[in-house]
Amino acid sequence: MIRAYNELYISNARKNLANSFDYAVYTLGYSLEEYYDMFIRSGIAANFEHGDARLIVGMSGIELALRVVEKCTGIYEPKERVYMNGKSPEYWAGWALAYYQWYSACSFSVFKKEVTISSLLMMYDKYHEMDIMHFVDRINEVRQGTRLYTYLRMYRERCGFSQSELAEITGIPVRTIQQYEQRQKMINHARAEYVIALANALNVQPIQLMEIAG
Repeated sequence: MIRAYNELYISNARKNLANSFDYAVYTLGYSLEEYYDMFIRSGIAANFEHGDARLIVGMSGIELALRVVEKCTGIYEPKERVYMNGKSPEYWAGWALAYYQWYSACSFSVFKKEVTISSLLMMYDKYHEMDIMHFVDRINEVRQGTRLYTYLRMYRERCGFSQSELAEITGIPVRTIQQYEQRQKMINHARAEYVIALANALNVQPIQLMEIAG
């Protein structure tokens, strides 16, 4: 499975997103839903999810939160951090989400459509002391349950191609495309040249066609 970026960065990424969530809620006074929406709208999430070192190792989680708010509101107003007793649920949500995003290579914007940040926060009591892979497995189940179609079908239909037309463009047998879309075969295990051909035809990155990995 292709990860979102080099594993060397994951520890810093988790701490930064965790501290960013905590600071935004308990010091800046935003709800987690408000801040997470700003994180995505600012464009910073898109850079973060690709392992941008400026965001992951070049600044703290507090600086990350301030930058997000500045991008969305035009205001950069540092405040002395309000510390909670122990790690807050919001801290855990950022820590767990950063790991899941790295592990799955799912973009934050796609994740937001399939799992609400409030529902993730509600998982705190059950999962915050468990091994992170229990959380990963549960999120995979939730995502799979909310998405009926594969990404291949979604992007194909968005482009207006029939299965036969996509097969003709890519040189991939139409039956193979059908099997990927019906999950009879996993596109994650497809030949690299097939994935690249499909991605080029649909004007997406190969990783955007990958299905949820357990």
